Amino acid sequence: MVQTWSEPIHLKQAKGFTIKLFPTITQLIQARETIRLLVPYFKRYRQRLFWGVLALLSTDLLQLYIPRIIKQAVDALQMGQATSASLMGQGGLILVFAVGIALFRFTWRYLVLGFSRLLERDLRNLLLSRLVRLDRAFFNRRPAGEIMALSGNDLTNVQMACGIGIVSFIDAFLMTGAAIAFMAYIHPGLTLLALAPMPVLAILTGLLSAMLHKRYNRVQEQFSDLTEFARSTLMAIRLIKAYTQEERQTEQFDRLGKDFVRNNIRLAVVQGVLTPFSTLIASTSLLLVLSIGGRLTISGAITIGDFVAFMTYLGLLTWPMMAMGWVANLFQRGITSLHRISRVMDEEPLLREPENPLAITAVTGLSVRHLSFRFAGQMTMALDELSLDISPGLLGIVGRTGSGKSTLCQLLARLYPVPDDTLFLAGIDYNRLPLAELRQKIAYVPQETILFSDTIRTNIAFGRPGATDAEIIQAARAAGIHGEIEAFPDGYQSRVGEKGLLLSGGQRQRIALARALLLDRPIVIIDDGLSAVDTDTEHHIIDNFATWLPGRICILVSHRVAPLLAAERIIVMEKGRIAAQGSHRQLLEISPFYRTIYQHQTTAGETEA
Repeated sequence: MVQTWSEPIHLKQAKGFTIKLFPTITQLIQARETIRLLVPYFKRYRQRLFWGVLALLSTDLLQLYIPRIIKQAVDALQMGQATSASLMGQGGLILVFAVGIALFRFTWRYLVLGFSRLLERDLRNLLLSRLVRLDRAFFNRRPAGEIMALSGNDLTNVQMACGIGIVSFIDAFLMTGAAIAFMAYIHPGLTLLALAPMPVLAILTGLLSAMLHKRYNRVQEQFSDLTEFARSTLMAIRLIKAYTQEERQTEQFDRLGKDFVRNNIRLAVVQGVLTPFSTLIASTSLLLVLSIGGRLTISGAITIGDFVAFMTYLGLLTWPMMAMGWVANLFQRGITSLHRISRVMDEEPLLREPENPLAITAVTGLSVRHLSFRFAGQMTMALDELSLDISPGLLGIVGRTGSGKSTLCQLLARLYPVPDDTLFLAGIDYNRLPLAELRQKIAYVPQETILFSDTIRTNIAFGRPGATDAEIIQAARAAGIHGEIEAFPDGYQSRVGEKGLLLSGGQRQRIALARALLLDRPIVIIDDGLSAVDTDTEHHIIDNFATWLPGRICILVSHRVAPLLAAERIIVMEKGRIAAQGSHRQLLEISPFYRTIYQHQTTAGETEA
């Protein structure tokens, strides 16, 4: 059976043609599907939102009633009925309303904007919990910079849309409706005249939203590229300096930055049209009301108080009209960013839990049966009809680069899916075993040494945070690194820097090995994990294995023959198959490749000595 690792086709990506033909319809459908991600959080914090929105409504109602008080005062002054006491009373009432507005405004800001921050926190946690459950297939096609952009810029945009965006929308909707109602009560005809320019603003907002979505999506993609380039540059800074590529990297970063700015300016052009145009519409309404409303006041159709109140309501209406573009911008950014996040949330790992899992009773051996495997986009088989039985003890694997050694280790460590009835643990099919339970039986040391920017102790105890100092030291001794750790000024509390920058390659490998040994698991897979270690240290580590190996399966991949001499069995891989297997002495007789590399390495070792 052949297993091909491939990327799942994303439904939304497959509709690119439809998006180009019907951007508005597709955006609406996409927005509806995307917003479903937020529904559980709105339900969770519904009480907070209820009281927050109620405080917002109270703020608006108090603001809307103040013009009525002003109207009464002006009309009383016009008719000569105003007194100092009445004016003081009306002024005091306005002051009370102002205090109430301040208190309610603080309340809704605390509750609703606080909700947006809680939503941001919960979404970030959800995103991380999803990311850590995805397998290697996802991370092979998604750069770290893009993921960092999701947890930074994109989450901020969602938070803004669900915070101040919702507030502004509700506020604008309520203020618009209430202000229009009060204006219509004063004079319906003048109200229709004041609202006449508003449909033009609605049409323009609809037309610009599609452009805004497309351009903002492009800006976010470029931000991801920029973040990834900066991250990879900092991670490879030593290599860049060694190859004197500082100027070239700076030029590339500058080009990315210019493209990012250029597209931001194109986005700003669309954003910049909305707000000024909203102001123009509001000013046009104001001009019409001044010219026509002034005549109505002179003719006595409305009182001066009505005219002042009408102008005040129109002033209250001006902000919602101006805010339309800004709110549309916030929502468009939020929807675009939420869609990018939801695409990650829609991802499914290729490795899934079995429907009827079986329990692991004992680790008596591993078996490989006619296993074939290739990676997506590659025609060559990484493994081709491979069959192998692995018993407790030390198994050595050697072969040319690309012969399938690392692929076999990754499949045994359950990093990629395999067909049914090809991999077995103690006679049980890998695909019938729970993922977590299976992986807890395996300690895997990959080719690329991965260390965290933390202390040596924390890095060794990563798989067992509760390990005692004695257990950590014992694992470090077995890995041949304890003495060098003790020589550091802070010993096991010494920090290793980003990805172990402050350590040598051999020290990083041995710390990773100590981390695996500390797990004390029945299966250990070391994929060329001693390549940067000198020969003496290598022999010391292999000698330590002798007292540690009984009852365990240890698979050691190496390009050097020396660490494999203690193995009960060594297999030679060639083009995804087992070309030869046997003990060291047997392979010297039957495998030309093994004999050649042994003679070459032995001669090189004697010359070096």
